[in-house]
Amino acid sequence: MSAAPDNATSAKTRNILVLLPLILFIGLAALFYFGLSAGDPSRLPSALIGKQVPPTDLPPIENVSENGKPVPGVNNATLEGKVSLVNVWASWCVPCRDEVPFLEQLATDKRIQLVGINYKDAPDNARRFLSRYGNPFVATGADAKGRTSIDWGVYGVPETFLVGRDGRILYKLVGPITAANLTRVLKPEIEKALAQ
Repeated sequence: MSAAPDNATSAKTRNILVLLPLILFIGLAALFYFGLSAGDPSRLPSALIGKQVPPTDLPPIENVSENGKPVPGVNNATLEGKVSLVNVWASWCVPCRDEVPFLEQLATDKRIQLVGINYKDAPDNARRFLSRYGNPFVATGADAKGRTSIDWGVYGVPETFLVGRDGRILYKLVGPITAANLTRVLKPEIEKALAQ
């Protein structure tokens, strides 16, 4: 007679053990979801804010010209004495295409200069990208292996750095420039940099 309660208990235990992986999976999925949705990737910290730009010496993208003149590569001297936006981009990056109109809008502000770092790209693809979508950059360096971008602290493309006249990184925007972050964040940061 006492065998019936033991069977009921062992059946409950088996049911719990069968459901345990599902419960664990749901719990981990919820943690993952809330961890991702709570974090704003554009607010990733950068250890380089307030520090000098890292040593940079990138060759130009082959055969890229603007108004009949070759577009130069990027080095530390490119950034001296001017407020610069340094945009890290690639031809294979879809958000990079979407932000070109905003970069072109920023390029009309003659108080600043736009500089590009082409990340892990084939020269032909980079050239086609600039020809098709536009070239807002006064200089664009080819970072074929991505080493310089890593030194800048790039997580992925696109990323944009605001560099002061003294060569210090003042702000970093992770992800594409959009209408919202251009007005709300980037333009005020540019104005602060120009006032310094």
